[in-house]
Amino acid sequence: LMDLKVFVDTDSDIRLARRLSRDISERGRDIVGVLKQYNKFVKPAFEQFIEPSIQHADIVVPRGGENEVAMNLIVQHVHRELENRGFVFRAHLADAHIGQPLPDSLYVVDNTTQVKGLHTFIRNKNTGRDEFIFYSKRIMRILIEYALSLLPFKNVTVKTPQGTTYEGKRFSGKRICGVAILRAGETMEQALCEVCKDIRVGKILIQTNSETGEPELHYLRLPKDISEDHVILMDATVATGAAAIMAIRVLLDHNVAEENILLCSLLMAELGVHSVAYAFPKVKIVTTAVDKEVDVNFHILPGIGNFGDRYFGTD
Repeated sequence: LMDLKVFVDTDSDIRLARRLSRDISERGRDIVGVLKQYNKFVKPAFEQFIEPSIQHADIVVPRGGENEVAMNLIVQHVHRELENRGFVFRAHLADAHIGQPLPDSLYVVDNTTQVKGLHTFIRNKNTGRDEFIFYSKRIMRILIEYALSLLPFKNVTVKTPQGTTYEGKRFSGKRICGVAILRAGETMEQALCEVCKDIRVGKILIQTNSETGEPELHYLRLPKDISEDHVILMDATVATGAAAIMAIRVLLDHNVAEENILLCSLLMAELGVHSVAYAFPKVKIVTTAVDKEVDVNFHILPGIGNFGDRYFGTD
């Protein structure tokens, strides 16, 4: 299953010294107990299960992290593999989930007459920019309100001005944070700020490389202590899901729990839904509509067109 298998070979005396240091200083154990466990369980298990795997290794690294020559060779190999695979990433996504049922992590706003009417305006190529912005903002508000209903809530009792009680609901997490995938995702910030008082907002800039057609991370600004937040990740449209996957990976790298991420988009292609759900099954995917196809240029069909160009007037 592995493209590169590395065995890190460390001297047995160093391994024992590290275990003694850790178990005594960090776990409060005595030296006699540590040595007994090491000789009875740890060392025999290493000799039976770990050491034999060296014969399958492509690279054996003596002295571990101190071996800078070996580290540099491995890093160069990984970079080379990433560069080679980057050219075909979206093409692989396009073929991965054809014909599969939509995942349970997908939540679609009810296709009411109002929602369908708003889609009619924003999908129409003849809709002027002012109208496009107006109706986009209306449907963004509906989307964000729906997404907030998927957050965890607890039961609370409050006193009314008439002296009676009311059984209500209140958000049970610590904080809600919005993160926009620039530039189109930034258009959704206003809707979020209108319904969540004093909400913190971060930004991630991911752009498509004009030569390779692959997403690249260019800019990142996230609120402090975002790891404790429920994050609403916003992008106007999701076609292949490549940019969304990269943005989710950034959030996970900042210790945001996968189950605390809601990906919100006005329109998604089935391909993008499947790709995100397959990569991150605990992420909630929230949208107002799902279109079935993407064209050879990975544009959603029937789609909206380039949302950012239409909204900002740069088409």
